[in-house]
Parts: sequence; structure tokens; C-alpha cells
Amino acid sequence: MSAGTFVLPGPLPGGRASGAKHASIADDTRVVEEVVRRVRSHLASPAASTLFTIQASVSARHIHVTRAALDATYGAGYELTPVKDLSQPAQYASKETLTVVGPRMRCIADVRILGPCRGYTQVELAPTDGRILGLAALPIRESGHLDGALPVTLVGPVGSATVSAAIRPTRHIHMSPDEARSRGMTANERVTLRVGGEAGVIFTNVLIRVHDRYRLDLHLDTDDANAAGLVGGEWVDVLRG
Repeated sequence: MSAGTFVLPGPLPGGRASGAKHASIADDTRVVEEVVRRVRSHLASPAASTLFTIQASVSARHIHVTRAALDATYGAGYELTPVKDLSQPAQYASKETLTVVGPRMRCIADVRILGPCRGYTQVELAPTDGRILGLAALPIRESGHLDGALPVTLVGPVGSATVSAAIRPTRHIHMSPDEARSRGMTANERVTLRVGGEAGVIFTNVLIRVHDRYRLDLHLDTDDANAAGLVGGEWVDVLRG
């Protein structure tokens, strides 16, 4: 099974032979009610108890660029202008933005470049952004893993660059090695998030990313955040698996 999945024990009520073509509404209702009961029981079990809590950060669409992509869109030797430090050390939002152009000339303007320049160009989008651009089924990828990334054109004030760079970023939590050890986490482990409140949601397949340069931070894209009613800064539970 993939991370974040589990098997409900025992048969469900109202079962019928494989040749049966019809079941009563009452039977279907009992099955649904039993599934809901068992899911709630699973989430309340010790295996699903809270490991730690973390504040959510909402990561809006943005772009990482190589030196070559920045030269192509802003001019040779152009340097990014930092305007805001990000949660991860030495990372910043720059003043500079690009227009992202998808198939059939659909565009999103003013997409922020995050600095400094990297060894790869990457356009991080939520599914809603992908639909606006006409990109079907954005691949979900860890940062820097761009196999299957979709092609887009980046347009700046002096030129453009067409790159296979559009992805939906994997839900992830940044941690330093010390922060990981103190929470019993290991690099590349997958955990589950439980968001409370009226719009409570369970998010599975949340990647633990560990590096000396990282600091504790949970990143969710805008679609995930909107589904859970999060605006950033709310505390959520981290569960095993």
C-alpha cells in the first residue's frame, strides 16, 4: 500500500454475492455508516495519535530560476532584488516576477521569483493555477525532481525562456537534523496531517525533508490550504504514516 493508506478490518455489512445486481438503499446506507465509523475509530487509535504539532505555512505559486533563465528573462548578469526573507535560511522573495504562459497562450502574470538562483528552474503551482494555464494533471514532485514536469514559457521584461518546469510540489515539512531527531523523524519519511475546525481535513503523504540548512516549517499549497480553511499560522497535528 502507498503511504497514508490503511485497511479497514473485517467484512462490511450488507454484503452480497458477486452476481447480485441490486442492493437496497438501506444496505448502501449501512455500508457507508460502517465505513465512516471505522475510519473515525482508526484516526482515534493510538497509531494515529499526535506525534507533534506544527504551524502551517501557505505556499503560493512561485518560481525558482537558474542563472541562465534569469539572464534570458531579465538580461545578462541581472541580480535579483530581495524584498522579504523566507522561513528557510538564506532564501528570499525577490522584487522580480515573471509571466507564466501555458498551452493556447493562457497566462498568469506577476508570479514571484524566489532567490537565490538555483541549479534548476522550477514553477510551483497549485492545481487551480494549472487549470488556469491549461495544464492538465500537474505532476506532484519533490523540489528539484523534475521528471515529467510540464512545459511552460516564462516571460520577463527583456526576453523569455521555455522550460519543462511546472509541478505541484509535494506536501512537505522542512526540518534540521536536530529538529528531526527530537521528533523521532527521519529524512524522506511520510506522515499525515490532521487539521481541526469546521473545515477539518486529513492530509496524507506529507514528506519529511531534513537538511542542515532547513528550519522547521510545514508547506501546503493554496488549494490544500483553502480546502482546510487555513491562511497560515494555524497549528495542525502530525500523525504517523
